[in-house]
Amino acid sequence: VQLQASGGGLVQPGGSLRLSCEASGIFLEDVAIGWFRQAPEKEREWVSCAGRRFDGTYTRDSVMGRFTASRDNAKNLVYLEITSLKPEDTAVYYCATADAYYGCPVSSSSYNYWGQGTLVTVSS
Repeated sequence: VQLQASGGGLVQPGGSLRLSCEASGIFLEDVAIGWFRQAPEKEREWVSCAGRRFDGTYTRDSVMGRFTASRDNAKNLVYLEITSLKPEDTAVYYCATADAYYGCPVSSSSYNYWGQGTLVTVSS
């Protein structure tokens, strides 16, 4: 199983990005896909997740309304849409899989496969 997050870049405050998580060796609809971020000198934190199959999406309270996870099962992709970007959103963003039947775990230890991250830098 390999995951790859992409779509990061340099964005001005207030801007938007859509990150993608592409997988090989696994059907993403069969697992929960979590999005995490790690800012410099900070711990990795869970920000959003697309639950398994027809389960919903889940988002951290502090970024609710700005971060939205979604799926395109036909393309075997999961997305993280980020709007109204703030400098404090600057981080490396990762996607990861979890075998949660329902819902999404928030602990990174519950996730088994991780992609290489994509860097999001929010700066004017």
